[in-house]
Amino acid sequence: MLAFSPTPASALPSAPQGDAGGGPGAAPFVKLDGVSLSYGGPEGLKALSNTHMAIEKGRFVAVVGPSGCGKSSLMKLVTGLLPPTEGSISVGGAKVAGPLKIVGMAFQNPTLLPWRPLLSNVMLPLEIVQPHRTRLRAHKAEYLRKARDLLETVGLGEFEDKFPWMLSGGMQQRANLCRSLIHDPDLLMLDEPFGALDAFTREELWGVLQEVWMERRFTCILVTHDLREAAFLADTIYVMSARPGTIIAKHEVDLPRPRTVDSTFEPRFVDLVHTIRSQIAQVRNEAKQAAKAKAS
Repeated sequence: MLAFSPTPASALPSAPQGDAGGGPGAAPFVKLDGVSLSYGGPEGLKALSNTHMAIEKGRFVAVVGPSGCGKSSLMKLVTGLLPPTEGSISVGGAKVAGPLKIVGMAFQNPTLLPWRPLLSNVMLPLEIVQPHRTRLRAHKAEYLRKARDLLETVGLGEFEDKFPWMLSGGMQQRANLCRSLIHDPDLLMLDEPFGALDAFTREELWGVLQEVWMERRFTCILVTHDLREAAFLADTIYVMSARPGTIIAKHEVDLPRPRTVDSTFEPRFVDLVHTIRSQIAQVRNEAKQAAKAKAS
């Protein structure tokens, strides 16, 4: 039976300490401490405000919220692609001061190179990023075997020599997932990876992603607008406010794995999705009212 435990914004600590991995008191694998981000300097457009997160190693976390709340900006901060305007971010116990090499990323657009066969596309990160580029030269057969194993896991083993334009959107996204995992990242960042797919393909890929995560147990942060997707895949769901985004609620989802689409019809699963939807609707309405008041 599905169980969840919502934590309202009023109950969230100003600097979370209780999500540490490795037992009580251990440091979180990913930690955001009072993070704010403004585009164009401190007086520019404020995307995030006083954001706190603490994520255990090996956990699957989803981040949801209204459009424009800063979810994608949050991902850029965690991966070191952007520096915060205020606050600090650490991954693996080290302060993030630049782009991280221990991260894999997958986006809504698979961005596969159309002139490269599927296997070659999966291998691409190894050809670009050190130290994997050097290792690839010495252990190419081993890496090829790993890439083929990944393709086999997601059901694409027989398509390794096909070009992306020969495959469906769902198949391309499976390959995109393989490419993001080829270098064995400690942290996988997913930005709406299934948003452009039809409902049936999307639900099928939930199962594929869950299977890969259960096998490898990397830390994963998923940004999504699909609340069912968040509840199906995640251990923990963070809900963000309208811009400037901050965490307003945190929900722990306790559902035995592997989960199935049938799990989404469980009454308490439905209740969880409804609760989060109501929270997001409330902050959207508050943002609209604030905009009207400012305009008048």
